[in-house]
Amino acid sequence: MLEDEKELQKRQYERMTTQPIGSLLFTLSVPTIISMMVTNIYNLVDTAFVGTLGTSQSGATGIVFSYMAILQAIGFMCGQGSGSIMSRKLGEKNLAEASKYSSTGFFLSFLLGLIVAVGSLIFLKPLLYLLGSTETIAPYAGTYIFFIILAAPFFTSSLTMNNLLRYEGKAKLGTVGMMAGAVINILGDMVLMFGCKLGIAGAGIATAGSQFISFCILLSMFLRGKTQTHISIKCVAQDAQTAWNIIGTGFPSLLRQMLNSVAAMLLNKASGIYGDEAVAAMSIVSRISFFPMAVAIGIGQGFQPISSFNFGAGKKNRVRKAFWVAFAGSEVVLFIISVPIYLLAGSVVGQLRNDPKVIEIGIRALRLMCIGQLFVPLTMMVEMGFQSIGEKLLASLGSCLRSGIVFIPILQILKHMRGLAGVQEAQPVAFVITFIVCLFLCRIYLKRVQE
Repeated sequence: MLEDEKELQKRQYERMTTQPIGSLLFTLSVPTIISMMVTNIYNLVDTAFVGTLGTSQSGATGIVFSYMAILQAIGFMCGQGSGSIMSRKLGEKNLAEASKYSSTGFFLSFLLGLIVAVGSLIFLKPLLYLLGSTETIAPYAGTYIFFIILAAPFFTSSLTMNNLLRYEGKAKLGTVGMMAGAVINILGDMVLMFGCKLGIAGAGIATAGSQFISFCILLSMFLRGKTQTHISIKCVAQDAQTAWNIIGTGFPSLLRQMLNSVAAMLLNKASGIYGDEAVAAMSIVSRISFFPMAVAIGIGQGFQPISSFNFGAGKKNRVRKAFWVAFAGSEVVLFIISVPIYLLAGSVVGQLRNDPKVIEIGIRALRLMCIGQLFVPLTMMVEMGFQSIGEKLLASLGSCLRSGIVFIPILQILKHMRGLAGVQEAQPVAFVITFIVCLFLCRIYLKRVQE
């Protein structure tokens, strides 16, 4: 091994195990937050652009958003599964094993994305209705989603590489790739949708193209030696156990993202009873409410490499301290961002779709989400905390609660009892109930990271 590589590893080890938790969390969280905020701004801009084409087209963005959540689930499963183990191996100063997990996670993600893409093209029409399309939304959703499907393996593996960089403590490098893709996406929308007059097809082409560009930028970080670990076919594990370790460790992320997708599908279907306006409104609310959540998630993702690395290095006190700092920080930031969104709910929804019925439905749903999301940071930190230390079963349980075990029955009960009002209330109510359950899981987690 070259001397400069040894020195780089030494400096990174000292940084992750000795730098004050607050400043370390800040430096690891900010790039991720910026990346997620830019990506979410793109999502909002994309929704606004498509919204100018009509209410059915606006509803199509919600359908495609549900499908992209499935691809995100694969990317996060492979990225957080391999990244968590890789980070612990770096904490143990085992670079060869760390590179094995990075390479295996990358190629596994690309392969799974390719398999999903092929299956989606074969079963495209039933897929659209499974995702919650109505008869009027389906034609637009089909046009949009076709291009997203073509880019699926590049999207999944880009998310995996972004997570690997984050777990290495190189979140800034991941931000470059993701931000570049988001900016290109916005510009592509403007040129293709309006300049070339391709409409919703232009939105799909712009999204697919930006994902491929992000893929190339992120891969170059590993190929140009900007990272400690390497992505190479030579480093891929020859045994199936490594892949299963990645899947097992990343399974909570898969559950979390997949259940988010299922939640979006169920909301689309429940809203569809009340017309395209309701589907469009709930889709817009999902995009807007993710904006403050992106900050909280970014802080949580900054916490994960600290937790994994220091757990691997045997410094559990730093893991506990990072947990509380991350929880408090995400709660405060979420509150600060949610207040103006709550107060200006009508104006915010109206910017994305100037339809009186959409705005009426959206205002109440958005305000309820602003309140409900304040209960999310603790549950999120507990999920991510268990995952970062390799507690697969408890991490999976935590991931199932918010958008699955609690949300699905709550939605079924409330939509029958309260109609559209119940659809608007289901997610916020699920957030509160999940918070109560996670108070008990939090105690278990903190015991796991005692010295």
